[in-house]
Amino acid sequence: MKIRDVVVNNRKGQLELVVRAGKIYPFPYSKLSPRPSSKDRIREAVIDKELGGEAVTYVLESGAEGSVHIDSALEYNQDPSYLAELLNHKLTVEARRRLTDSGLSRREVARRLNTSVPQLYRLLDPSYSRKSLNQLIALLHVLDCEVDVVIRPKDAA
Repeated sequence: MKIRDVVVNNRKGQLELVVRAGKIYPFPYSKLSPRPSSKDRIREAVIDKELGGEAVTYVLESGAEGSVHIDSALEYNQDPSYLAELLNHKLTVEARRRLTDSGLSRREVARRLNTSVPQLYRLLDPSYSRKSLNQLIALLHVLDCEVDVVIRPKDAA
């Protein structure tokens, strides 16, 4: 996700990251490193092109420099799409680990899933985000894993 603009809001003590869709993700100074203070404020904050426009680099009056990636802001703000993508990634990493431990060939796993080997490779690719939860659960079941979903209030974590 690309950042379109960044606003330094000293009154609220936060950076406000604006993405292309126009949504604003606040990120508090308390989560930044180095941390700004009333005596060492943010002098400049720019979208970092070297980080693909997905991060903001800021400079304090003291000259100290830091960066914050959009993923940190999405996680802090508990963006539902980001959290679903994160769960998808965790399940993919676990499926890769279980496949290695299972001793099954990829061709055999693809056969059991009734799919092609290239599709299995896409399922096992953590950067491929167009896979469904159903596909990952089916893959984990083929790898002899039981998948349980636990729903609890946030404060019970």
